[in-house]
Amino acid sequence: MTRIITFCSLFLIMAACNKYNNNGNRELVAQVGDKYLFADQIPINKNNGFSKEDSISIARNYIDRWIRNELILSKAEENLSEEYKTEINTKLEKTRANLMIYQYEQQMMLQKMDTTVGEQEIMDYYDNHLQNFTLQHNILKALFLKLPVEAPNIDRARSWFRSDRQDDIQSLEGYAYQFAEKYDDFGENWISMNFLLRELPDNIKNESYFLRNNQYYETSDSAFHYLVNIRDFRLKGSIAPLEYVKNDIRTIILNNRKIDFLQDLETGIYNEGIRDNSFKVFKE
Repeated sequence: MTRIITFCSLFLIMAACNKYNNNGNRELVAQVGDKYLFADQIPINKNNGFSKEDSISIARNYIDRWIRNELILSKAEENLSEEYKTEINTKLEKTRANLMIYQYEQQMMLQKMDTTVGEQEIMDYYDNHLQNFTLQHNILKALFLKLPVEAPNIDRARSWFRSDRQDDIQSLEGYAYQFAEKYDDFGENWISMNFLLRELPDNIKNESYFLRNNQYYETSDSAFHYLVNIRDFRLKGSIAPLEYVKNDIRTIILNNRKIDFLQDLETGIYNEGIRDNSFKVFKE
């Protein structure tokens, strides 16, 4: 096969910065066989801040890559067997079909599927599937404070840390803002025990014993004091509290709803095809 390769002149390279020329015709930049590259196909943004020299260099590199790719593609088309070409075309058709179906399904779900999941629905699913929510690790609710050893009034901070009074909590927050290296109040949020252990210098091997026997825990190293206030915990192997798995349940419900929606969509289209005589079966 005869190939013609034409590089654009400097003028045509710069024309890549504009979509069309003054006559409204597309500027031809390069040709390989019967494949053509036009100036408006070169991705150069006039507002990207590049200098004229940089834009020319980018255009040249893009043209060179395009030519190389078209040349090797042409060589592949010449030398691949018909069997391989048929296999490739079959895969392309399957990929195209799958992409079209996927995009249509996504569009239908966005338009017609209810994505609202109520609290009662979440609670009902939780109650009916408790066996699916066994904890794989220990979890807890805790308050964590990391103080430099030179921080002032540490005894007072310890007192505030152990208190449930609102004014003491506010005092602790103000103190932590000034002096703490780290202060985490997880409130009503459950966290993994592993999350807490990463913050402590001690190697705590028996997590269950630690949680059962330490409402308040303090340790230190040469640089910091570490204080933990354990407000609640659940051990590995027990049923996870609803708050801990609520987001997971919402995702499960939506995924199940999606499966049902897509099955109904497919069945509806199939039944529509039957009503409209849209298909025939010639041999079973």
